[in-house]
Amino acid sequence: MSILNRFATIIKANINELLDRAEDPAKMVDQYLIDLGDNLAKVKQETAGVMAEEKRCQRLVDDNKAEAARMEDLAKKALYAGNEGDARTFLAKKQQLEAKGEELQKAADSAKANADKMRQMHDKLVSDIEQLKARKESIKAKSAVAKTQNMVNEMTSGTDRAAGAIDAFNRMEAKVDKQLDTADSMAELNSAPADSAEALEAKYAGNTDAAVDDELAKLKAEMGL
Repeated sequence: MSILNRFATIIKANINELLDRAEDPAKMVDQYLIDLGDNLAKVKQETAGVMAEEKRCQRLVDDNKAEAARMEDLAKKALYAGNEGDARTFLAKKQQLEAKGEELQKAADSAKANADKMRQMHDKLVSDIEQLKARKESIKAKSAVAKTQNMVNEMTSGTDRAAGAIDAFNRMEAKVDKQLDTADSMAELNSAPADSAEALEAKYAGNTDAAVDDELAKLKAEMGL
């Protein structure tokens, strides 16, 4: 039946496999429930139709058997009444009904097989939906933890990069300090050496304050002071 082929992929779908392929299981799980709910409604409707066909076929079989039994009963009554010809007519009709009954039984058996398959698919889909509902919150919680862990990992990576930057700054500062020390040393080396003679000359230069005192005493003496 086409209906069996149409919904075979729905029933065969593995929920875990679907979730593994989802980029964000926390968001997709609700969508899968909605989709599976829509599929369940379709499967339920089609299953009801197949089951109705099963019942119709079985009813035809039962009605045919009842009619064949009625022909046999009429044949018996005809024989009791001494009407063998009528009995033959009823028996011939019974045989026709029995031949027809064989075809009706085959159709009924096929209808029952199809109905059984549809019921199995329906029950499987219901079970999958209930399973997913029961696991929904767990899946969402695990997804939230995974997102948090990824964020922590990214922050840790950022901290590592900051530590690397600090180390780089320290190395650059040490390099600059070394360059500054080198420049100071070069300036010291480039300056003119001190003249020892000039230093001694300053030491033994005349004391200008003493000369002023002598001059002041001489002036006061001349003035009688």
